[in-house]
Amino acid sequence: MASPLRLPNPCTHSATSPTDFCHRPTNFCQVSLPNKTQKVISPSKVQSVASCSEVAPTLALESRNSSELASVWREIQGSNDWENLLEPLDPILRDEIARYGKFVNACYKAFDLNPNSKRYLNCKYGKKNLLTEVGLSNSGYEVTKYIYATPEVAIPIQNESCCGRWIGYVAVASDGEVQRLGRRDILITFRGTVTNPEWMSNFMSSLTPARVDPHTPRPHVMVESGFLSLYTSDESDSKFGLGSCREQLLSEISRLLYKYKGEELSITLAGHSMGSSLALLLAYDIAELGLNKVDISRPKIPVTVFSFGGPRVGNLSFKERCEELGVKILRVVNVNDPITKLPGVFINENFKVLGYEVPWSCSCYVHVGVQLAFDFFEMLNPVCVHDMETYISILRPTKRQEEVAPEAVGLNFIERARELLSQAHNFDPSPLRNAAANMVNLMQSPRT
Repeated sequence: MASPLRLPNPCTHSATSPTDFCHRPTNFCQVSLPNKTQKVISPSKVQSVASCSEVAPTLALESRNSSELASVWREIQGSNDWENLLEPLDPILRDEIARYGKFVNACYKAFDLNPNSKRYLNCKYGKKNLLTEVGLSNSGYEVTKYIYATPEVAIPIQNESCCGRWIGYVAVASDGEVQRLGRRDILITFRGTVTNPEWMSNFMSSLTPARVDPHTPRPHVMVESGFLSLYTSDESDSKFGLGSCREQLLSEISRLLYKYKGEELSITLAGHSMGSSLALLLAYDIAELGLNKVDISRPKIPVTVFSFGGPRVGNLSFKERCEELGVKILRVVNVNDPITKLPGVFINENFKVLGYEVPWSCSCYVHVGVQLAFDFFEMLNPVCVHDMETYISILRPTKRQEEVAPEAVGLNFIERARELLSQAHNFDPSPLRNAAANMVNLMQSPRT
């Protein structure tokens, strides 16, 4: 385990409001090299993550990073599994992770949680204005489509239907941004869990075959059933209902790939919490179907996932198939975030008996990709360990922290889990109660 680095707490630095969501004056960042596919940054060597004397990066550094990105974008997207870029953390990679994190955070900022609003549980803004309204007017991307997901939950929850809810958006780099990036980037972002049916889907922790390719079903490639239901369920009982999240995404991505055929392209998927699971399922789906191979005379289009605080998604066969297909996943995690330990808290890729892997380890949940781990835990508010804004601040601390609306970001998932159990009726709650209890116990532990 590499030595920790004391960094300015992103939750308190230059705090100007009592509504700031964290209060302790310190936080820590640490790394280790647990295995071949998990790498973590050595903060003792990272001057580029944050400076204790100057929090915001200089304009000169930002300019240099922007000018160099076009020549190294494939490495930044994980072509070499981020080898030699994590320890110490490369400043260009750091900026790119933070940039994609801001696109994910836009989902929370734009999500309407006002029950009296006509756009309740949908996006507050139109596609043309979304990025401007959330403070990303100079991002260089244009939103092309909104994405909706319909959880297939057969449990009646009070006052909330299981119809499709806004889950994220698709955006594409504009002509001006292409020169800076070195390619045309197609970006898909997903928010985390908010609605009651989504919480119920999260508790559906059984493994089920993904079967995304009807010609080659691969029954041994298994994923969490709740995440898969969010990805594949549609409003089939409604004449004018939405297609599944999967159908919407594959259709839009295919359209964009055809539109920009012949250009240098990349497909980037970014998500937080549950959203990172959807991003990983989509990345696997794209690669398994071969959508990123649009021209036999050109190499495959890189498919990269930037996961923030994401849980496990599938089994060992799923992990191996993602690696075989060349899907690149960078998992940005807080070592104290309990969501990153679910599902499979005890029976997972690290489970061994007397130092040996058990015969049924292939049925265990396994993390996929390369890990970039931070450690921030000395906080009075436990929500911070999973909050998207905190993840961004650790990577890219700013001079003045934006005030975070508690209803938009950092939802209290501990109380949410308890609330769901009290709201559900007419079903046997014992499996969900046990799942929620395990989740709550993990979240209340100071170090998990």
